[in-house]
Amino acid sequence: MPSASRKKIDEYSVLIHPYVTEKTMNAMSGTSRQNLRDGNRLEFVVRMEATKGQIKEAFEKRFEVKVDKVNVKIRSDGKHAIIKLKEGFSAEDIGVRIGVI
Repeated sequence: MPSASRKKIDEYSVLIHPYVTEKTMNAMSGTSRQNLRDGNRLEFVVRMEATKGQIKEAFEKRFEVKVDKVNVKIRSDGKHAIIKLKEGFSAEDIGVRIGVI
């Protein structure tokens, strides 16, 4: 029997909503100080029980992109996932599609 943390979560319920602040907007394109190398990232509030692998899988299926890396942090307003896309995919394009830009 799978443990509670390993249960299959519906890919459409993993990502709750995008988290949009000035800092996360800069993370989409990168900062000039880092020569735009630190960009191509989006931040989402996700289900607390979702694992990095489940977040990556759900994001790739939902937006038809490839994810390079997922970092998570637990905050008072929930679990946040910072999703870095692989080279060749654009966080700004996804931002436009979901209406944050």
